[in-house]
Amino acid sequence: MMASESSFDIVSKMDMQELTNAIDQTEREIANRFDFKGSKSELKVEKDVLVILSDDEYKLNAVIDILQSKMIKRGLPIKNLDYGKVEPASLGTVRQRINLKQGIDQENAKKINVLIRDSKLKVKSQIQGDQIRVTGKSRDDLQQIIQMLRKADLTVDLQFTNMK
Repeated sequence: MMASESSFDIVSKMDMQELTNAIDQTEREIANRFDFKGSKSELKVEKDVLVILSDDEYKLNAVIDILQSKMIKRGLPIKNLDYGKVEPASLGTVRQRINLKQGIDQENAKKINVLIRDSKLKVKSQIQGDQIRVTGKSRDDLQQIIQMLRKADLTVDLQFTNMK
């Protein structure tokens, strides 16, 4: 009898509901903070882009700091934030667009495949759109791959799903 193959998927996703909660918490904190009295600071999500508007660059950075701390508390990956440059907006305010990375881009997918291949473990990996499926006979090998990838220095945060 053949040993059945085990597998898991490597994905990189931003939980949009949790992000909305983190944004709400950030807005509440801004509303209550003394240093933001009378400030025009707001956060908006437009598809996969978070737009932050504030009075000046100093306040904009303070808003980002608050948001990041709320995201970390909610287990959201701040590695998946891709910051655009700060640009002037209307009425003397500044705006920054932050792209929310969803899925694993081709460059990171190739790096992950190379890391898996170089591990010399008996597993196969294949890119499937914006995720990677890893299969192997030994669950221990799959666990080792997960541990190795958690330590890897990649530009996106990875989650491991569908362990079968």
